[in-house]
Amino acid sequence: MEIFRHSPTAKGPAATFTGDVWVDVIHTGPQADRARLAVVRFAPGSRSHWHSHRLGQTLHVIEGIALLGSRDGTLIEAHPGDTVYTAPGEEHWHGAAPDRFMAHLVLMEGDASDVPQTSWAEQVTADAYLAPRTPTH
Repeated sequence: MEIFRHSPTAKGPAATFTGDVWVDVIHTGPQADRARLAVVRFAPGSRSHWHSHRLGQTLHVIEGIALLGSRDGTLIEAHPGDTVYTAPGEEHWHGAAPDRFMAHLVLMEGDASDVPQTSWAEQVTADAYLAPRTPTH
């Protein structure tokens, strides 16, 4: 058995997030081909920029209301207990609803290549963020 000590909470950089976002890395595997797990906390109205993950990404909402958008115009709302998977290469964004804090666990796989696991793009516009939500049921 081994106990892993956490690194300090880090503020999400303005280059990849709009608004106040805080990241607590829970675990990074000891090798480059291991999973990475973190809890990410979003202030109301904050969100990631558009991005994709080479090997996909799994989010599990633990608090508040999450908004998740994709390039095809889909905008879904997820609640505590919901788990959302984005496929490898799928451009998307995620963040908090305008009036609620939100926290999610994020699980990403890595591999030993030198290729970045996340590809970042532009900010999410207010129109995309405030678009009508796509019914999920």
